[in-house]
Amino acid sequence: MNKIKIKDNIIFGDNKLVITAGPCAIEDDISITMKTAEKLKEITSELGIPYIFKASYDKANRSSIDSYRGVGIEKGLNILQKVKTELELPILTDIHEPLQASMAAEVADILQIPAFLCRQTDLLIAAAKTGKVVNIKKGQFIAPNQMNNSAKKILDSGNDKIIFTERGTCFGYGNLVVDMRAIPIMQSLGYPVMFDATHSVQLPGGAGTSTSGERQYVFMLAKCALAAGANALFFEVHPNPDCAPCDGPNMIYLKNAKEIFAKCNELFNFLNK
Repeated sequence: MNKIKIKDNIIFGDNKLVITAGPCAIEDDISITMKTAEKLKEITSELGIPYIFKASYDKANRSSIDSYRGVGIEKGLNILQKVKTELELPILTDIHEPLQASMAAEVADILQIPAFLCRQTDLLIAAAKTGKVVNIKKGQFIAPNQMNNSAKKILDSGNDKIIFTERGTCFGYGNLVVDMRAIPIMQSLGYPVMFDATHSVQLPGGAGTSTSGERQYVFMLAKCALAAGANALFFEVHPNPDCAPCDGPNMIYLKNAKEIFAKCNELFNFLNK
């Protein structure tokens, strides 16, 4: 399995748990993004956990046209640059169209391909050509071994810096399940695997015009993923998820992040002695 280096102390597939975390979307109130990033840096620094900040400038895959999408790419990237510069944090953010790849790459250390778009050839090629690390989220609709086809589009475009993320599989209407076999299967393709513990508890379309979720299962699934061999964990975190404009029901409270991160790190270290 390839090791993917972001910085000297942040390596996916190494012997340390990597955590990627932050709010689902950047909000008009920039203080939410900045305070969340600052607190998460404080927590992970204290725990000795390599940390990457995540937030989206646009959430294009919304249930309804009326759903909150974010602040847009120009403003959003400016805010992410502020986080990167002032807090000295590496950045992960989504792209949804090929034209966004080069713009986002000016700020982001990792370009994320959303799960619904994991087979979009032009998007994958554009991300690959930036030379940045590309995190491909496994589609809710495909088998884990099929992710090799998405990876090949990156490889054939001259980039071998690839991470996979497991985030659940469609199970009937409005529900997801996680097949933990997906983690070792995708690792067997040669790439480190991150587990998205918060999107995996989504109930797609469960609130009619928006997605619902079951936050109470986030920690349980994170532990299961570590037991299955996950190299990294992904959490969406918010100071007050119930008031967040998107993905609130599956985001964890910022006040609970330290306890969850500490226990996950302890379990990872035990399993990887």
